[in-house]
Amino acid sequence: MNAPRTVVAGPATWNTMVRLDHLPEPRPHAVFARGTVRTLGGTSAGKVLHLADLGAACTLVADVGTDPEGDLILAALDRAKGVEVLARRAPGPSEQHLNLMTDAGERLSIYLATTTASPGPDAVAVARVADAEHVVLDLGAAGLSLLPAAVASGATLWTDLHDYDGVAEFHRPFAEACSHVFLNDDGTDDHRALMSDLLDRGARTVVCTLGADGAVARTAEGWFECPAEPVDVVDTNGAGDAFFAGFFTAHLAGAGTADCLRAGARQATRALTTAHLSPILDEHPLS
Repeated sequence: MNAPRTVVAGPATWNTMVRLDHLPEPRPHAVFARGTVRTLGGTSAGKVLHLADLGAACTLVADVGTDPEGDLILAALDRAKGVEVLARRAPGPSEQHLNLMTDAGERLSIYLATTTASPGPDAVAVARVADAEHVVLDLGAAGLSLLPAAVASGATLWTDLHDYDGVAEFHRPFAEACSHVFLNDDGTDDHRALMSDLLDRGARTVVCTLGADGAVARTAEGWFECPAEPVDVVDTNGAGDAFFAGFFTAHLAGAGTADCLRAGARQATRALTTAHLSPILDEHPLS
């Protein structure tokens, strides 16, 4: 296929999702799981699955190990039509998480293994970035390694800072380089002040997702708000990435900020109604 004009760089992982009634207390005891799912994870994997769901072609750049879980990650990504996967296969394990989840949306993520990142960006990935119109740099080694090339490319740069608190050093290069910044309200008690600060630091659009309370955006034109779409929630994992994809594709189609927020909220329901990152993965067992 022709090289897509959007590049997404960041994590693709293999996750074990364990559903509990409550997150465990920090004391020795036993708990019973209500269900377990082994599935594709990672914020960049979630974004490209939902971009594919919306018919938007893209390239994913991700670090993946040489273990069997790495093969499972790539097989799952292969189901997303229109996604070119540039996987840097690093000797050793793929990134793997054990996620303890509750119906209230609480999550405790335990890193079981991490990937040893390649020392520098892949030449093909750099070439894709150089030709891209939009580059999404997610938190992680792959996004960080491509950041200089992305800045030099002149493409529009997007990032997802997740639970950024406004001061974390690892997030800073992403926040300072990108004009379109997404985050959630988990890391701050005053998301509006943090959003305004990010705008003052150079961002053109800042979007904060608020879970069941919807989402809010800040631009030079002011504030925009959108409620969450009503839905019977199966699992909250990946909802933020689905929201990003909905907002992003609406923006590419020329929609205004308010309509982009509504598009994001609609796409988030696609993640909320499946035990996987996207319904694309529902068709056949992954492991």
